[in-house]
This record gives sequence, C-alpha cells and structure tokens, in this order.
Amino acid sequence: MKVAIVHDWLTTFAGAERVLEQMINCFPQADLFSLIDFIPEEQRGFLRNKPVNTSFIQKLPFAQKIYRNYLPFMPFAIEQFDLSEYDLVLSSSHAVAKGVLTGPDQLHVCMCYTPIRYAWDFQHQYLRELGLDKGVKGFVIRYLLHKMRIWDHRTSNGVDQFIGISNYISKRIKKVYACDSVVIYPPVDTHFFRFNEDKEDFYITVSRMVPYKRMELIVEAFANMPDKKLIVIGEGPSYNTVSAKATSNIQILGYQPPEVLADLLQKAKAFVFAAEEDFGIAPLEAQSCGTPVIAYGKGGVTETVIDEQSEKCTGLFFDKQEVSSICEAIEKFEAMPVPIKPSACRENALRFSQERFRRELKSFITSQTQDPAEVPLKVASKLYRVSP
Repeated sequence: MKVAIVHDWLTTFAGAERVLEQMINCFPQADLFSLIDFIPEEQRGFLRNKPVNTSFIQKLPFAQKIYRNYLPFMPFAIEQFDLSEYDLVLSSSHAVAKGVLTGPDQLHVCMCYTPIRYAWDFQHQYLRELGLDKGVKGFVIRYLLHKMRIWDHRTSNGVDQFIGISNYISKRIKKVYACDSVVIYPPVDTHFFRFNEDKEDFYITVSRMVPYKRMELIVEAFANMPDKKLIVIGEGPSYNTVSAKATSNIQILGYQPPEVLADLLQKAKAFVFAAEEDFGIAPLEAQSCGTPVIAYGKGGVTETVIDEQSEKCTGLFFDKQEVSSICEAIEKFEAMPVPIKPSACRENALRFSQERFRRELKSFITSQTQDPAEVPLKVASKLYRVSP
C-alpha cells in the first residue's frame, strides 16, 4: 500500500503529535502532509526526519505566529493536497485534516481527536473566554464558525472509518457527524515516564496555557492554600493571566524540556488537572511515574483515572471547575485513610502503552484493508472496537 498521513499543523510536540509519532512508526513508508510545519530542527526526531508537504498557508505573512488567524482559509488549503495516488489516507485531525479529498477506491481512516471544539458545542464558551461573544467582530466570527460547521459536517462523508481517542470523543463524533467510530486510546511513553515510588511534598500541573485548560483555577486554589506547594509547567496565551495569580508557594516554570518534566512528575505527590479534556495524556504520564491524579471529573480523564470507589484507585475527581471544589479535593486527597499506591498508578498507565497503540492501530487498519470475503463472519458482522 501507498500511505499518506495528513496532520492539521506542526508547531509543537504535544498530545496529537505523540499520536502522530506512533502512526509514523506503524507506517514508516508513509508520506506526510500538514498545513504548516514550523517544528524546530532539533525537535524533529518524532517525524523520523521525514519531509513534510505543506500548504500555501506556510508562506502567508507571520504564519508561524498567527496561523490560527488563517482558519477561514484552512478548509480550502487542506483540499489542495493531491492524494490521488495513495491507497490509504490516515488523517490525524482535531480541526481540518479529515477534509482532504479522496476517491472511492481509497481508504480514508480518520484519527479524530475531537470534532472542531470551537466550531461545535464549545463555541459559546470559547467566544466568552476570548471576549468575542458580543459586537461586530464577534458576529463575524460566529458567521465564519457557522460556515466552518457546514464544511466540517459535509467532509465527514469523505471518511470511511473514524477512530475516536476516547469514548467521550466517540459520542461527540456520533452527535456531530452521525457516524460510528472505533475507540483506540492514544499512546503514553511509559519507558520515558519511569516509575518512582518516593514522593516529595509538592503538587504539579502541566498544560498548554489556553483558556479551556483552566490553569488559573488551579493557581487560585493553591493561592488560597499557602501551606501547600504547587509547580506549574506550560506556556501559551494565558501565561500572563495565570502568572499574575501566583503567590509565594507557587512556582511558574513555563516551558520545560522533557527530562525536567519527567523528573518533576516522578517526585510530585499528586498531579492536578482542571480541564474538560478530550483524552488527556498528561494525567497518564503522571500515573506512569507513579503519581496520583486529582482531576475535574468530566471528559476523557474519567476513562484514564480509576476513582476512589476501586481498590486500584489512581486518583480523585472534583465536580465543578471552581476554586473551592479544587481545594476540597486537595484536602480530601491528603485526608485519605489509605493513600493511593504509586504502583497502582503505574499499573494503570501501562494499559495505555505505545506498543498497545501500535498493535491496535495496525490490527484495525488490517481489518479494513482485507477482502470482506476473507474476514470471519463473526468479526465482519460487528463493530471493531478496542480498548486498553
């Protein structure tokens, strides 16, 4: 088979790029396409030094810094990739990658991280957080998102099989596109994020600093608990807002190299997470290090953290994205009569390994490329579904 892998954009090495790395490892012969590619030379190892075919957006003014401003052009740009010579097209999509054009003799499998969050059910939240829910500019943006929804729904018909990254996302795919999907959980590098049973007296949170991650809530909560230490790792548009809320017991470290991140995750007494996330690799990286998770109990994290009702508990959930709710969860964590075992956290994380992801992805693709006449009836007649 001749294989093409299409990714939305390449600007950093985050959760989607960790999945992309393993997709490339599954299909090392594949050609790679992306709207833009601004990955620094020293960080390109996960791409296996593959050349990247980019769109015209790569050459637009200031594209490296303001590429999101070119969202209205992205549907047109993604449709300009000529993929007609490929047998298998794998789109790695949280925005527009699934909109590539394919023919009836090509298999298009979409690894869907989410239907476009800011165009569908999260639109109103995003506009409020950006102060764009009113006024002329807000009206224009709402109209553009309306057009984006029409295009996004139409292009779902060009996908032969959807893979959701969690049951939570599988439900959103069904709601938005009226399509069934297989669930294959993203991979966690359990070799790099090594187990450590010895913990120190600090909490940690790690995330891109964008509004929906709600990092400011975590910082505010610890500002109200001056006897508890918090380390914050991450950067992004909300960095100044988050930093302004920090008190003397809170360290805002910004971006840190992977080695520093892993070391701090190994030593932290718990990882705090306040986002309603599609999947959430960071809480699993913490668990891989043997570190319990205290998280907002909604979204994909409910599938990756085992709550206190189980003997193999790996974390606690709080019910509301509020400062008081986070504080209560921290106090509850510290008052647990039987502390969460680091070994239970590690054992849970191993279910989401890179090897497991590659095995399940290859198996699924094989099941879709086989002649149906050669597939056993009981396999062909049911939805192929995998889980950790």
